[in-house]
Amino acid sequence: MGANSSLLSPDSSDGSTHPSKLTLGEIPESCVALVLSYLDPPEICKLARLNRAFRAASSADFIWDDKLPLNYQHLVDDYLITNPRKLGKYEIYSRLTRPVRFDDGNKEFWLDKRTGGVCLSISSKALNITGIDDRRYWNFIQTNESRFHTIAYLQQIWWLEVEGDVGFKFPSGRYSVLFKLRLGRFTKRSNRRVSNYEGVHGWDIKPVQFQLSTTDGQQAVSKCYLENKGVWEYHHVGDFVVDDSFVPTKIKFSLTQIDCTHTKGGLSVDSVVICPSSLVKDFKALL
Repeated sequence: MGANSSLLSPDSSDGSTHPSKLTLGEIPESCVALVLSYLDPPEICKLARLNRAFRAASSADFIWDDKLPLNYQHLVDDYLITNPRKLGKYEIYSRLTRPVRFDDGNKEFWLDKRTGGVCLSISSKALNITGIDDRRYWNFIQTNESRFHTIAYLQQIWWLEVEGDVGFKFPSGRYSVLFKLRLGRFTKRSNRRVSNYEGVHGWDIKPVQFQLSTTDGQQAVSKCYLENKGVWEYHHVGDFVVDDSFVPTKIKFSLTQIDCTHTKGGLSVDSVVICPSSLVKDFKALL
């Protein structure tokens, strides 16, 4: 440290003064950009606040080439603007990290800010739910707990069947499908949010079944008992693999409990999330 730090010191060992000293602002922009290209996006954005040189270097296109998905141009063309060439790669990355709604606002995708992985969320309103039009069984409830501001709440039913599907050009990789569920719901009393478990029943008798399938033949099935009341949980349906980033992957998924020997109720259904399998722990940690 001593030998290297002397290069930045204004005084030499013989007492003379160097004609100038190196500052952060004097580092060539191309050198700064090269260093930034090895960092994660959040680190790049943090260093971009140091000074003008770092801010200018952080927007270099080659930095963001490896951060963007291979098929990013399709995502921009189909969901954002018609001419992405008018935007720099940094601006494209920034826009794609903000949720992009589609299908009448009932689905959205975004890039994970740290990894650039594509995540997708599907509202309960975009799901096919048996009995959803009969208020004796189901209700849609407005709430700020959901990114879509609406959840589906099950009063009571014999035959539980919640299904959905989506077609999307996912970048190549391994993805997980998750149902976001909760036993019970919140009600307001004296302007306070209070947990309500009165209608929760029937989930300890038989497990629910989760299932997914893709058009290229991939399948997954899992079962579990719903046990924890009052907390949102991500329930893992299964995984699938995408090989071609430029071909739409069509996925079907479901949540069922069709044993008609007993009723079940008190279930809140928020959404279905599809994300890179490496990010599942991050999603669960947010709850």
